[in-house]
Amino acid sequence: MQKTFVGIGFGPIQSGLFALEAYRSNNFQRIVVADVLPQIVQHIRQAGGAYCVNVAGPEGVRQHEVSGIEIYDPADSADEAALVAAISEADEIATALPSVDFYCRATPSPARLIAQGIRPRFNRSRPLRTVVYAAENHNTGAELLRAAVLKELQPLDAGRLDRYVQFINTVIGKMSGVVTEVQQIESAQLAPLVTGMDQAILVEQFNRILVGRVAWDDYQRGIDVFEEKPDLIPFEEAKLYGHNATHALIGYLAYREDVTFVSEVRATPLFDLARKAFVHESGKALCGRHAGVDPVFTPGGWQAYVEDLLERMTNPYLHDRVDRLIRDPVRKLGWDDRLIGTMRMVLDHQITPRRFALGAAAAIELLLAEQPEKRLPQLFEELWGHAGGPASSRESIAKHVVAAREELLSQSYS
Repeated sequence: MQKTFVGIGFGPIQSGLFALEAYRSNNFQRIVVADVLPQIVQHIRQAGGAYCVNVAGPEGVRQHEVSGIEIYDPADSADEAALVAAISEADEIATALPSVDFYCRATPSPARLIAQGIRPRFNRSRPLRTVVYAAENHNTGAELLRAAVLKELQPLDAGRLDRYVQFINTVIGKMSGVVTEVQQIESAQLAPLVTGMDQAILVEQFNRILVGRVAWDDYQRGIDVFEEKPDLIPFEEAKLYGHNATHALIGYLAYREDVTFVSEVRATPLFDLARKAFVHESGKALCGRHAGVDPVFTPGGWQAYVEDLLERMTNPYLHDRVDRLIRDPVRKLGWDDRLIGTMRMVLDHQITPRRFALGAAAAIELLLAEQPEKRLPQLFEELWGHAGGPASSRESIAKHVVAAREELLSQSYS
C-alpha cells in the first residue's frame, strides 16, 4: 500500500506510537507531521527528516530510528499550505494533542487544518476515504473533533462528511514521556530525538492499542497493529478507573514518601496497597459493570491485567518520575476524572473506595500545601461544586476523603 499518513502534534504519542508504527508498517509512502515548536521542526529538517525513539522493555531500552518524514509548522504560511495539501491526500490522520481543548486553539487550529484539507475532496468524482484517530485520552474525543471540523466545513452536511471521513476514538495504554534533563538522558543512555537536542522520547514497549471499529468493511488501515473494538467504553473505563487511577494513587502517595522514581515503589508496602486498590476496588466494580464484554472483565482476566500493568508501571527502564505523575492535581481530582470518578464508580457498586480515597487525600494535601489559606470545605466546593446530581453525592465523596486524610496524617494507612 502506498498511503499517506498525517500526524498533528508531535509529542511522545505521535512520535513514539503513530508515526513510528506508520513507518514500521511499510504501508505509507508519505509520513507527514505537524508541530508548533519551531526548534523541533528545524532540528528534524536538518536531520533530513529523521528522528530517534527510545523504547523501554523489561530487559532494557532499544533505539528505533524513523526516517524520511516531512515536518511542518502550521504557524508558517508556506508550511500551512503544504500541510493542508498533505491532509487532502491523507488516508489516515492522527491528532495527539495535550487535550481535546486544543482542537479549536491556535491559528490555524487543528480542526481548521483538517477541514481545509478535507474540503477539496468533495469536488472529486471519487472522494478519498480517511480515518482520523483522536488520541487525546478522552472518551468522546472523536465526536468532539468531528463536531469541530464540521463547524469549519459549514454548510457541508454531516452525512456527506461521514461517508468519506471517520473520526475514531482510541484507548492508548502506552506509557510515554519526554526526557529533558541532560543528566538523566546521559545516565539512562537515551538517544536524543535528534542529535544535538537536549530532549529524548522514551516510550514503553507495550503496543496493544485499541481503536474504534471502522464502519467501511472494505477499508484496510495502513497502521495495522491497532486492535478494533465495536465498543470502546468498557476499555476506556478500564484505563481511566484502573490504569490511570492506580497510577495517580501511586504517584501522590509515593510523593509523600519522598520517592523519586516510580520503579522504587516495587520495594515498598505501597506496591501492595496499589494492587489491592486495583483489584478489590476499581477492578471489582468494573468487572461487575462490564461482565461478559471481554475476558479481561473476569476475576482471572482482571488479575492478569493488574499484574501486567503494575509490572509495566514500575519498569525501571522507563525512568518514570513521581513528580511527573502528580502534575495537575486539580484535573486529576475532577468529578469525572481518575481519582474521584473512580471513587464514585466504586461506591455505586456498594464497595468502599478506602485506598483510592487515600490517593485523593494525598492529592488534596498537595493542594493545601500550595494554598495554605484554604480550608477543606472551600477546596471541595471549588473542585466539585459545579458537579451535577444530588448534593448527597458530593457529601459522600467528601466524607470518604476526610476519613482518608485522617488516616493519611496519622501515617497508619496500609
